[in-house]
Amino acid sequence: MFAQAFTVFIILIVVLGAIALTMTVKIVPQARAGIVERFGKYRTTLQAGLNIVVPFVDKVRYTIDLREQVVSFPPQPAITEDNLVVSIDTVIYFQVTDPVAATYEIANYIQAIEQLTMTTLRNITGGMSLEHALTSRDQINSGLRGELDSATGKWGIRVNRVELKGIDPPPSIIDAMEQQMRAERNKRAAILTAEGNRQSAILTAEGEKQSSILTAEGMRQAQILSAQADRQAQILRAQGEAQAIQTVFQAIHDGNPDQKLLSYQYLQMLPKIAEGDNATTWIIPAELTKALGTLGGTLGTIPVDGGGSKTRIDFDAPIEDDVPEEAATATAVQEALDAARDAEKTMSASTGAESAPPATPSAPTTPLQKPPPT
Repeated sequence: MFAQAFTVFIILIVVLGAIALTMTVKIVPQARAGIVERFGKYRTTLQAGLNIVVPFVDKVRYTIDLREQVVSFPPQPAITEDNLVVSIDTVIYFQVTDPVAATYEIANYIQAIEQLTMTTLRNITGGMSLEHALTSRDQINSGLRGELDSATGKWGIRVNRVELKGIDPPPSIIDAMEQQMRAERNKRAAILTAEGNRQSAILTAEGEKQSSILTAEGMRQAQILSAQADRQAQILRAQGEAQAIQTVFQAIHDGNPDQKLLSYQYLQMLPKIAEGDNATTWIIPAELTKALGTLGGTLGTIPVDGGGSKTRIDFDAPIEDDVPEEAATATAVQEALDAARDAEKTMSASTGAESAPPATPSAPTTPLQKPPPT
């Protein structure tokens, strides 16, 4: 009997010792803090690790998490400056810096943060239009964080970040915004299309302009080259004629012709003057009758030596291309050309009229009738 009672006593002592040891030794996890109260009054804060408290006197009332926490609040309605109701969903990142203040300064700091976030968010968005609120999330985040951090500092809480998950306008406003965005994109597409057509037209016109310029330049060069070729041909032709005339007249001057030879040449020209079906009347100059009279008086007494030049022309000699032109030769050639032009004008004037008056009243003329053609 005594043995059983002693055994029960020992067991009670062991149980009480285990309970006392459990109440004395407190293990606090990492990034946690324990609030110890003695008889309902704050005594100390237990840090992470092994801690000893007085059993049955000290009690760990709260264990505070010191890590950064994330709280997502449900969407809250807010009215913008242009009287539109929007639904705003927020996320708060905060951390407890003072476990004692977080325990004794506020009853429920999470609920307090939620209510403070709602009121502050409504104040901020109430001064913004819907379009400004949708495009100014950073401004709303920074303003909301500043207000929350200043208000929760006395609670031993630091607000690290505030993020807006979404700002949802009413469905009718969303439809209107979609239509506006669609119209804006259609406008941009039309502007880009018109700009593309404009650039295409400009490039096409520029290409046609360059092509026309090149074509005109080519035609101009071709005309210039053709004109230069004609000029060179005319110059060469004139030079050839000048050299031929110069050779003939030089031969005539070297032969020293007299009046008899000139009369003979007049006689040779008479048949050519009478050629043509329409030439029925023609005028003979007075000098020709004198030449005929001189020729008729001297036909029977043509001397063997007329006293002319004894120079003979070598017809087999090659033609020189570049013969220097002297002043006397140039004068003779010009006189011969003037005489030929005068004779041509006289014959043209005489052929065009039935009976034309003489050019000079003092110069007698002898009309000769040409027999009609048989």
